[in-house]
Amino acid sequence: MSLTAALNSARSSLMASSVQSSVISRNIAGAGATGYSRKLTVLDNLPGAGVYVAAIQRAASSGLYNNVLIATSSSAKQSAIYDGLQKIAAATVDDPEIDHSPTAQLNALKQALQKFANAPDNTTLAQAAVTSAKDMATALNQATETVQSARESADADMNISVQTMNRLLSQFETVNTAIVKGTISGDDITDYLDQRDNIVSQLSEEVGVTMSIRPNGDAALYADSGVVLFDKTARAVSFAATNVYTAGTTGNAVYIDGVPVTGANSVMPLKSGKLAGLAQLRDRDTVTYQSQLDEIARGLINTFRESDQTAAALPDVPGLFTYPGAPAMPASATVSVGLAGTISVAASVDPALGGDPNLLRDGAISGNPAYQYNTAGNSGYSARLHQLVGGIDASQPFDATTQGKPNGSLIDFASSSTSWIEDQRKTADANSEYQSTLLNRSIAALSNVSGVNMDDEMALMLQVERTYSASSKIISTVDEMLQSLLAAVGN
Repeated sequence: MSLTAALNSARSSLMASSVQSSVISRNIAGAGATGYSRKLTVLDNLPGAGVYVAAIQRAASSGLYNNVLIATSSSAKQSAIYDGLQKIAAATVDDPEIDHSPTAQLNALKQALQKFANAPDNTTLAQAAVTSAKDMATALNQATETVQSARESADADMNISVQTMNRLLSQFETVNTAIVKGTISGDDITDYLDQRDNIVSQLSEEVGVTMSIRPNGDAALYADSGVVLFDKTARAVSFAATNVYTAGTTGNAVYIDGVPVTGANSVMPLKSGKLAGLAQLRDRDTVTYQSQLDEIARGLINTFRESDQTAAALPDVPGLFTYPGAPAMPASATVSVGLAGTISVAASVDPALGGDPNLLRDGAISGNPAYQYNTAGNSGYSARLHQLVGGIDASQPFDATTQGKPNGSLIDFASSSTSWIEDQRKTADANSEYQSTLLNRSIAALSNVSGVNMDDEMALMLQVERTYSASSKIISTVDEMLQSLLAAVGN
């Protein structure tokens, strides 16, 4: 090898070592940064010219990265469902100290009625029975408020999720453009690739997403339902929030590129991500539980209804429990939407409103004498009270679409409703824990491939320093040899 060739080889080695050292420094600096992947220098050599840095690449695994995206979306969906159900269950059934659940209040009402039936001339017990009935109605009213509040919160969170998606898609477009330009010009785009992956990771929390890489580093994004999120340009995600919810309110759908992806009319519904979980909570789980509450309220009105005691064959009317649709009775075995939020105790028996609690014993709560049970006005009359106690345990039909017990007593149906919301919450909790564990393991697996190991970087830095030192030594030696040669020629 000539001195010139040796000098060129050592010089190129120094330049390559300098780049390697810079890349290692980047790795060390980015070790703790979210979404940073280890950078690698790819070396090559040319005959007579020495080694050079052919490219800078990332340590990455598309398969493991896709696993992280899937796990992130699934975990976000289950967490959204569980958080909503937890709030509902905590407010309506998880109250061992105050015993405010519909089932507990119904049992308390039954006991109060039984005590009154055993001493029908005791006005204090009559008032206690009416108070228990008011507690029952209040429990249903408050449960309805809780459910609708959960729907409002889910709707508001959906709006935030949509705004987040639009922001992330806009950022994705900017970074993707830089990657395409950098790929064409041959620039180092590894940091941009990290940024793009990080944006997609954040996006996967909101919606299930897949990324397809095309020539020149260009990428396209698709929701897990198949709807396009990004293809050359970001697609618009739109949603009109509903600020106030009642039992009959239907939330608006989320649209991606004009296609509805949530709601009953969605042709390409989302399968995972926070948005899918919030939509399920708002449109399915809470609606089903509200229907169960409404059926409990309808069952109460039906159980405590008053029948014509004359030969006039007048229709049954609401008694102790009433609602805005009185004097008509709600349809049998059919959900009356929002009934649990409007049910109340008749004012005519409420002492706080000037009513007579003994009407619960005597009848004619509606004010029509035809519905008078205790026609003799006997203070010891208890037949009607025993009839009401028996009515709570009597079998009656319920709307089968509510997923509660379709036939059974009112207490049976209320208990099945409590079991349903608890089962839903327990299932969501188990799914959330499983998906969270799966996500953590997926992240750990990806980190093992693309993460920065400080020990490895320091070892590589020492190797580069030795290479740099050797190259410097070669240059120094060549310099001495050239000086000796020039001196010999001069002499």
